Amino acid sequence: MSDSTEIPLFPLNTVLFPRGPLPLRIFETRYTDMVKRCMREQSGFGVVLLREGREAGAPVSFCQVGTSARIVDFNLLPDGLLGISCHGERRFRVQRAWVEDDGLNMAEVEWLDVSPGLPRSTPDCLTVPETYRHLADLLRKVLPELGEIYSTLEPRFEDAEWVSARLTEILPISLDDKQYCLELDDPLQRLELISPLIRRSEDATEA
Repeated sequence: MSDSTEIPLFPLNTVLFPRGPLPLRIFETRYTDMVKRCMREQSGFGVVLLREGREAGAPVSFCQVGTSARIVDFNLLPDGLLGISCHGERRFRVQRAWVEDDGLNMAEVEWLDVSPGLPRSTPDCLTVPETYRHLADLLRKVLPELGEIYSTLEPRFEDAEWVSARLTEILPISLDDKQYCLELDDPLQRLELISPLIRRSEDATEA
């Protein structure tokens, strides 16, 4: 079992993947304080998909598997709110959760890693099999068209985990389906699941 730690949680109507982008507008005091603490301590927070409740409300229920996020930039938005840009880091599973006096959700989490024993070109790069090379090529083509949000990411088109995560993020599938893909420990299984969806999307475009 992996190591565990306590982190603040930010339940959202989105699914964040490792190495993925996450822009946020911060307006609640509990999250403004959380951001200040994360920046001061150079620490992150956990993003989990909402099941019930509202992003700005309480109480809420949320999925038990999420991704830690690290703040990489911040700015004051035209409406006076704090804007932050984050990158996803590591997947985790919530072991125990509670709510602080200020309404901030906290959790003890277990860190999740990709299944061991899968083919790698380097220790941190899971090789994209030849069967799915067309998906990496497609991603290489479309990612620059998605705007500034993806321009700050380090491209890893040889890495099956990175390719499968980016494709799942941008595909027009339900949040439940994205969450299911996030919870998979094997990125190759994720590629297997999304490959027919991309073929159907391409066929519809050509029709």
